[in-house]
This record gives sequence, structure tokens and C-alpha cells, in this order.
Amino acid sequence: MTKITIKETQNPTILKFEFEDFITQNESYEFKNIDDAKASPLAQKLFHLPFVKTVYISGNFVAVEKYSIVEWEDVKDAVAEQIEAFVNDGGVIIAVQENKTKKQPITVYGETTPNPSALKFVVSRMLTKNAIEFKNIDQTGPSPLARELFNFSYVKEIFIDENYISVTKYEVISWEEITLELRSFIKQYIENGGTVLDESLIQTIEKDEKNKDASFDSLDETSQKIINILEEYVKPAVAADGGNIAFDSFEESTKTVKVILQGACSGCPSSTFTLKSGIENMLKSMLNDEQINVEAINA
Repeated sequence: MTKITIKETQNPTILKFEFEDFITQNESYEFKNIDDAKASPLAQKLFHLPFVKTVYISGNFVAVEKYSIVEWEDVKDAVAEQIEAFVNDGGVIIAVQENKTKKQPITVYGETTPNPSALKFVVSRMLTKNAIEFKNIDQTGPSPLARELFNFSYVKEIFIDENYISVTKYEVISWEEITLELRSFIKQYIENGGTVLDESLIQTIEKDEKNKDASFDSLDETSQKIINILEEYVKPAVAADGGNIAFDSFEESTKTVKVILQGACSGCPSSTFTLKSGIENMLKSMLNDEQINVEAINA
């Protein structure tokens, strides 16, 4: 028997009615009226309620936006009961569509990282050649998958590189409660042909960034050496832990190297120790300069 859980959202006119399992694969739907909802018999039924303005279906929930003629407190239980009854009686949530993308079987498994708030989900195929980080849902233009993941209220940040997705969570929930849910969602999303990253949009972002900063060739010799050391010796190690490190700047007068930490490295309790005892010592040795010090601008 299907059991619905009612969840509030940041928009007081919208309530989420959550299922115990996923009700869509990698698709999201938005219906504005009963004619618009031909793909969803459930949404069509909900539009018979006079206060229903919009119906959203995605992941494991149906979200309903209401008109102001009623208060949610007066009708939310009745809506939940109607959804439960519809599904338990065999009602269809989303009609099966033709021309579905052929399923591509993959494996996904979770890997711990030095950051207790971050988990690395490793996928059995390459996802991208361009590492990219998302701090919130507004930044997810290049990644439909990241946008979907931010629909989970406990997801704080997302970092995608090569064959893995690093997810940083809020502290209010434990990994034991959510790892299976996230792993299953990522697996189903990719298997059903969902877009992980639009590489063309990433390249546009990178070009914009490069226009702000000096190109590699125009940097001073020490900065170039630092970048090469980070690329060859440091990045592979932090990538194994679900993170990334990027060169920001080098100040000759203070011998200060500033870097940006991404993915599992960002906010990691051990990142300061790693910077000082690992990366800083490596740069001192390879550059033959004991005055070098390393700082993370987002530590």
C-alpha cells in the first residue's frame, strides 16, 4: 500500500506529497491545467479540485500549487488521501511514453571521503572531462542531473568530475538514511539517458572565467611551476577523495599561494592539515623555497 508523506516547501502555496519510492525515472513534469496534463492521469484527477493551480511531478514526489481560495491546513490531508487512493487502486501517475531512451545499464557505488559531510558516488563510465562544482540550484544550468539532485532537501553542494559525483549534505541527516536513495536516483537517471553535463555550456563558462584571469602563458614563471605541480602531483590525489584543487594566485611579496578547494575538499575538517603538511611542504621542496605558504580562499 502506498503511503504519502506531506512536506512543506519554501513557497507557502506549494506542498509536496512524497512517495516511499521514485515515481519517475529522470524526468520532471509541470502541468498548468487539465488539458496540459494528458501525460498524467493523476494530475488530471487533481485538476478536478477547484483550488489546484499547478501540478509538478518529479523524483519521488507530486507537488501541488494552490489558488488562494483555500488554506493548505484545511485541504492537505484530503489531497494526500486522494493521491493514496488513486495509486492504490491502480491509477497511473505518468503514462508510459513511446520513444523512451534505451536503458544503458551501469553500476554506481558510494565511497567515503575524508570529509564526513561528503560522499563520492562512482559511476562505471566517464561522465565528463571538465570538473565543475555547484553550490546551489541556480548554478546548475550546465547539469540537469545536479538540478534534480538539489531537489533533495539535504543536498548542500555537488561536484562532478571524470566518473564520479561528489555530494555534500547538510548535517541534519546521516548518510545511512540517504545513501541508498541517492545511489538509486543517480543510477536510474543515467541509465535512462538523463543528461549529466552539457559540455558546451561548461566550455562557455570556462571561457568566461579565462577572460577574467590572465592566461597561463602570461603568468610569471613561479605561478606556472605551481600550476604544473598541482596538476601533476596534487590533483590526482584529491580527485581520489572526491575533490579538486584549483590555482587562484601567487603573491611574490608574501610568497603566498592561494588555491580554491572544491567537492569533498571544500569544508573538509582535514583540508587545513592537508594544505599545510602536504601541499605546502611539497611546493617548498619542489620550488626550493621555505618561505612558501599555501592558503585556501574558501577554507
